Order: sequence, then structure tokens, then C-alpha cells
Amino acid sequence: MDTNEGYLQVDETTIKVLDDKKKDKTHLGYYWVYHAPISKLVLFNYSPTRASSAALAVLQHFKGYLQTDGYAGYKAYGKKSDVTHLGCWAHARREFERALDNDKQKAQYVLIEIQKLYAVERKAKEQNHMPEQIKELRLRESLPIINELGKWMFLQIKLTLPKSQIGKAIAYSQTRWDNLSAYLLDGNLQIDNNLIENAIRPVALGRKNYLFAGSHPAAQRAAMAYTFFANCKKHGVNPYSWLKYTLVNIQSINHKNIKDLYPHNYKQLAESKPL
Repeated sequence: MDTNEGYLQVDETTIKVLDDKKKDKTHLGYYWVYHAPISKLVLFNYSPTRASSAALAVLQHFKGYLQTDGYAGYKAYGKKSDVTHLGCWAHARREFERALDNDKQKAQYVLIEIQKLYAVERKAKEQNHMPEQIKELRLRESLPIINELGKWMFLQIKLTLPKSQIGKAIAYSQTRWDNLSAYLLDGNLQIDNNLIENAIRPVALGRKNYLFAGSHPAAQRAAMAYTFFANCKKHGVNPYSWLKYTLVNIQSINHKNIKDLYPHNYKQLAESKPL
């Protein structure tokens, strides 16, 4: 994946894998998923571990905006001087949804304020704003909401039991406040990580329909398939047509032009001439 566009969303999800070293149970491996929102490219990569080192191949030289959930494994990458670490308001919202039974008044207050932030995003989408217009709209309408909510959390975290559900929800957002606010910096940035979570859904569906990957190499081969078909979906490419064209042409194409068979490039080719 080309990371030069300077904006990546990252998430990870589990997959059970058969491992010869574990006779009585499957190994829990991870798909690390990378999404470039501007170019709409998706990459699935398999790793036997959830350790932050699993993302090293993609993220070690990355510069720009890195958007993740609150998993601690991303911290080292987010702290790099040439990286701006973005948070995910959808994850922050879920924390307060869990806190409704603990402290309904406080949780509802935050949820209503988050709804206002999403209302600004809907307005930008409905009015087909360009990135610079989105930034201006957010600074005008979202920034005041975030400022007031930040002040409220700063006060409430001192008055709330830290081990209570509402205390945990406030702490989750308050300790990541700069990350959650960073989407205001550029109109190309997303308020949450939902785009990449949507790309991961086929894996969740797969877990309900197959038992496991047969080996670690098999899990990586499946990651390649998930990558290709996720990009087909992102770019509106018919998976069957793309796969048929690729299988017919892959033997004859010059290896230097192999990228022409990638789904997003196939779409451009299909639109330029009948295939």
C-alpha cells in the first residue's frame, strides 16, 4: 500500500488459525487492516500477534495523519514527530453508551453533544462541501462544542469515581482529547474510524461461516483475498468481472505492469474501453 497520501486509518480483528504447535486448540491471530480514505485503498495483513510490531512493515516510515481506536499498541506510532494521531469519536461514544445505566444524566449529556458533532458532519456531506469548506464548517460549529465538552470533562473527571463506568468513559475521552480533536485540522479527515470498520465486517461475517484458517500462511492468503475484494467494493468494481479479467490476463501481462490488475486500476481500464 502506498502511504504517501499522508492519511491512514488502522484497525485489527481476530481470526482463529490452526497451529501445529497447539494440538488442543486454535491460535488466535490478527488481521491488521489499513485504509487510505482519500485514495480508498484497503490492505489486510495477517499477523500471529496483536503486538504493535505487527504494524511495523506499514507504519514504520509513515508520515501524516494516523487514525485508530484507543488500543495502546498504536501509541508508539502516534507519538512520532511526523505523525498526528487521530482518535475515533464512535469509540468514545460507545464508552458513554455503556455508562447509561451507571449515570444516565452525565452519559446522556455527552451523547447529545457527540450527536451535535455528527450533525455537523451530515451537514457537510449533504451540502457536498469540499475539504476546505468542511474544515471551515467544523471550526465554526464543531470546535465550540468540543471546547465546552472538554471543559466539562476536565471538571467531571475530578468528581467521578474512576472505576465506575461513567468514570471510565470520561477517562477514555479525556486522556485522548487531543487525538479526538485532531480531525478539525483538515477537511479530508474523518470524525471516526467507521470506514475501516465497514471494511472489516466481511471478516466478522466469515467467522460465523468458517471455523478457522488452516495455517498461518493460509491466513495470509485469505488476507490477500480480503484485500482484493475490499478494494473491489470500495471502487464499485464487480468482483466476478475483475477476477475473471485478472485470471485471463495475469499470465501474459508484463510483471512491471502487474498493478494494472489491481481493482482500482482495473476500474479505470474498464471505463476507458470495453473489456
